[in-house]
Amino acid sequence: MTAVPSPSPSPVTQALILAGGQATRLRPYTDTRPKAMVEVAGRPIVDYQLEWLAGHGVEHVVVSCGYKADVLREHLAARTEGPETTVLVEDEPLGRGGALRYASSGLRDQDAPYFALNGDVLTWFPLDEMTVHHREKGGLATLALAQFRTTWGIVDVDGEDRIEGFTQSPLLPVWINAGVYLFEPGITPLLPVKGDHESSTFPELAGQGRLTAYRISGFWRGVDTAKDVKEAGEAITAMRQDA
Repeated sequence: MTAVPSPSPSPVTQALILAGGQATRLRPYTDTRPKAMVEVAGRPIVDYQLEWLAGHGVEHVVVSCGYKADVLREHLAARTEGPETTVLVEDEPLGRGGALRYASSGLRDQDAPYFALNGDVLTWFPLDEMTVHHREKGGLATLALAQFRTTWGIVDVDGEDRIEGFTQSPLLPVWINAGVYLFEPGITPLLPVKGDHESSTFPELAGQGRLTAYRISGFWRGVDTAKDVKEAGEAITAMRQDA
């Protein structure tokens, strides 16, 4: 008897990108542009994100801006491919949680789930698999988690205090918030009007058992400093050469 393949999950078709921070640690890259417009391996971060979202069925993206918003708005208006974008500008800094709540007002379907991601994240994990996991667990929100890679070198020592070797910047057996979320619409009124969702909404949901983790593998990089720009660019260039 031939097995009937399981139907693909209906895609999540809308998303938010938080791109409002001043990113002082990324100067001089951000002297004239917002963080999402910083180029990594020749392309702005936001272009990688929009291409990734479009490849997983996202049709409309709300981009929440603040610092140097006109630069990002002009760039998005000139795009001819990828999902449609709506730009919302924060009149004052709202914090990440406040920015999420504010940006959600631009979603076309207020009763449908949506992805949300920080504007400094580069990754290409399968969002359809995250969607299946989210629906199976039945939580209000799912957080993508990345394994933590230390910036320090590790010294390998045996039981007799003899040094056996050195490992530069290894992955550690702990997980960090990867800055990519899948939200049910019911989370929106629980987000702060101003402030950080990671110190308010998320701990409350975790205490209620309504927060789900999705562990990712493969390439993930947060671009927070000038060093991150260099290292992420080198990694992407190497991937292109291997492809």
